[in-house]
Amino acid sequence: QVQLVESGGGLVQAGGSLKLSCAASGSILIRTNDMGWYRQIPGQQRELVAQITSGGATTYLDSVKGRFTASRDNAKNTIDLEMNDLKPDDTAIYYCRAEVVQRHPDILGFRTPVYWGQGTQVTVSS
Repeated sequence: QVQLVESGGGLVQAGGSLKLSCAASGSILIRTNDMGWYRQIPGQQRELVAQITSGGATTYLDSVKGRFTASRDNAKNTIDLEMNDLKPDDTAIYYCRAEVVQRHPDILGFRTPVYWGQGTQVTVSS
């Protein structure tokens, strides 16, 4: 089993900053492929905020470009999201997502399932 542990959420005022961190771990984990952060407001679709491939290619939601910066450590299977100049519209539950390469449970091989973190609340007050 692989777990994604998230941290860094909280309450900040508009214009403030938060840093979210996510670490994938587990005895069967070999490495991570794509890792990213998504967010969801109740009643709305979950949307991609930032994603980084294992090769370093990065994708950002248009509304966070220039304000959020994602980074990752392939060796540690972690991804961080530095969020600056936060706005009330950034308020959401943020979820870490990781496609992981893990040992197959029964054969000599690999699987590449996707795991989600439990979500961390980010609240930005005006």
